[in-house]
Amino acid sequence: MSRVGNKPVTIPSNVTIDVQDHTLTVKGPKGELTRTFDPQITINVEENEITFERPNNQKNVRALHGTTRALVNNMVLGVSEGFKKTLLLQGVGYRAQAQGNKLTLSVGLSHPAEFDIPEGIEVDLPSNTEINISGADKDLVGQFAANVREIRRPEPYKGKGVRYSDEHIIRKEGKTGK
Repeated sequence: MSRVGNKPVTIPSNVTIDVQDHTLTVKGPKGELTRTFDPQITINVEENEITFERPNNQKNVRALHGTTRALVNNMVLGVSEGFKKTLLLQGVGYRAQAQGNKLTLSVGLSHPAEFDIPEGIEVDLPSNTEINISGADKDLVGQFAANVREIRRPEPYKGKGVRYSDEHIIRKEGKTGK
């Protein structure tokens, strides 16, 4: 039995919800998000909370029940508070620059790596070795941060590379000479 799906999602006062067929639109101070959900799950919007109902207890319907609730909760949190990921560049000469809608990284490759910043994402550089990625869509923020990190993942010997600010790198001992 899905316990996640049974929990209602509370709607903050500055967020508006609109349900058309199985498409949910959430508007708030940080932006607007729209998503279409599976028709098996019924989405009910009352005064200040959203509840979810499923027609039966089949395994795939129970999974959809909890997933739908989690996705709607992330949409509500995103438009009201937003999501943020912080990346750190660690290594000699590693630096980042943001110009317009492009993020350029110099991370020890033969050429600078360029990323197009997607619409709905904000990139802030407090220093040239720190990247703050924020936005209303949790999926988009996480995927963009993962794409940036993938250009040079942290290696286990010196810890050089692009890593999340809360990530712990397990260090290995190098060769020891006699």
